[in-house]
Amino acid sequence: MSERAEPPGERAAGQAPPLVGYLGPAGTFSEEALLASAQPQAVEPVALASIYDTVMALRRGEIGWAVVPIENSLEGSINVTLDLLADEAGGIEIVGEVLLRVSHALIGARAVDIKEIDTVLTHPQVPGQCTRFLRSELAQARVLPASSTAEAVRMVVSEARDGQAAIGTTLAAEIYGGTVLRERIEDRADNETRFVWLAADGARRAPPLRNDEDARWKTSVVFWGAGAEHPGWLVRCLDEFARREINLTKIESRPRRERLGSYMFFADLAGHAEEAPVASAIAGLRGVCEQVRVLGSYRAAESNGAAPTPTRART
Repeated sequence: MSERAEPPGERAAGQAPPLVGYLGPAGTFSEEALLASAQPQAVEPVALASIYDTVMALRRGEIGWAVVPIENSLEGSINVTLDLLADEAGGIEIVGEVLLRVSHALIGARAVDIKEIDTVLTHPQVPGQCTRFLRSELAQARVLPASSTAEAVRMVVSEARDGQAAIGTTLAAEIYGGTVLRERIEDRADNETRFVWLAADGARRAPPLRNDEDARWKTSVVFWGAGAEHPGWLVRCLDEFARREINLTKIESRPRRERLGSYMFFADLAGHAEEAPVASAIAGLRGVCEQVRVLGSYRAAESNGAAPTPTRART
């Protein structure tokens, strides 16, 4: 990337919109989430090769914001995103979120009977969202990973082999010239993915999102400590929130990649980190943990049962 993005925020007259990185290529759910949540024409999307590349480009200052998936309603958390936020992406903070209704399609290079398909390409997070279809309609096919759903579609169309198909978006089929063989193959119609907007140190202004400014605040934290080896340690951690009547909307553990049995804990909670009860709870948490990191306070996105509508400048 040859040019450094200007810091997010107000733009001078005639200045190019700030760059926002996402998992590419064009036609991914990440791009749809970006376009659906940003104010029209307020940012310039930049497709990157992986979630890791997207977050690292942000850390290097090559882009102003990044949009990455963090959780799916059927398959759970996106582990690479959590691990980056807890470890390699120090100084990166969550500044916004968007919920995207996700619908998958089976896409080929041309019209073909799906009984002829022996190979399906898609992102590793997707097969678990389409297990019923894969077991009933494509039991004969092997499922191979691609870096993104859009890249899977691009590869299938480029290679043009009748026995190969991709699971991706109808938008990707349109962009790359694929043929939609079957739509809405996800297990549940309410399949939804949560994406987060990220910003780096010194550029933590709220991104130009469409959300309601009156939406409730939420805060994400990660914590761990040597006390985790002792009975009741996690209960003591959670009690810092419970006795202040702070609602935890999510909690889960991830290996710290040090030794077996060593874990870190991610939690989402209601309220802003600067609000007195939340600040007090986080301070109390630091008293019993080796490490506590506030990953960000941001406006919560609400699920309204309908997919947001992307605004696309591309023709």
